[in-house]
Amino acid sequence: MGDLKKLSGRPKMAGGKKTKFINVRFTDDEYEVVVALEKELGTSKTDLIRMRVLSDAKQAVINSKELIKHLDNIGAEVGRVGNNINQLARHANVLKLQGSLNPIVIDRFNRLFEEYLQIQQALEAALRKILRAMAN
Repeated sequence: MGDLKKLSGRPKMAGGKKTKFINVRFTDDEYEVVVALEKELGTSKTDLIRMRVLSDAKQAVINSKELIKHLDNIGAEVGRVGNNINQLARHANVLKLQGSLNPIVIDRFNRLFEEYLQIQQALEAALRKILRAMAN
């Protein structure tokens, strides 16, 4: 029995000392939701709120000004690409009427246009994901 170490005081905290305090106010309905979750999950209100706020915190927060700036740039670039495609199509039609349109050029254009359509579909899917994330 002499080799047992005497435990004194509270054990060291694993995550470091918590010294910062945030005061949050809830409506009665919101507070009831927090209390119900506290009972259901068997954790304290503090730990519950900490988990909900900090889990995926960087993914959940969207800087709307930055997002709008990037979407504006993307929209402008898509517009420029559309103009270039129209110019190429017009030029191809002129060459076709002159009888000097090379079939290799047509094939290359069709492959590039197919690639462009795939990229545009991926862009549309990404924008839908962003909109869904913003709705949640």
